[in-house]
Amino acid sequence: MKRQGLARRDLLLVAATLPLALALGPAQAAELPAAHNLKEELASALARREPLVVMVSLEGCPFCKIARNNYLAPMHQQDGLHVAQVDMRSRTRVLDFQGKAVTHDDLVRQWKIRIAPTVLFFGRGGAEVAERLVGGYIPDFYGAYLDQRLEQARASLR
Repeated sequence: MKRQGLARRDLLLVAATLPLALALGPAQAAELPAAHNLKEELASALARREPLVVMVSLEGCPFCKIARNNYLAPMHQQDGLHVAQVDMRSRTRVLDFQGKAVTHDDLVRQWKIRIAPTVLFFGRGGAEVAERLVGGYIPDFYGAYLDQRLEQARASLR
């Protein structure tokens, strides 16, 4: 029964924010690099005194598209933010922070993520260094929430 409660809550979250996603209209397609080797990707980010940002996405998710296209991809392309994408339900292989081969979906389960998009912020040793950004938010606030989490993550690296 508890499983149905989680699914119902997730459906309510989607139902509540779907009109917003539809009102924004189609965003231009943007891509984020898929996670391949989290240990190396984290080392590259830390060398620049930046956190590694990981977006957990789900194919066909309109909220993921908005977060990726309107916020994370531009920050990656224009500002050099270190971002990697992990896809729910994907059997794509990736090396985790310890160098162990797993799938994207294995990581999603290890991180106990149930809602897409979820944005995570990693620092030294693969530790989360800021509160997760879970789900879609009102566009007027999403950028502010993302900036707040990034500042929190950067402060932890100082």
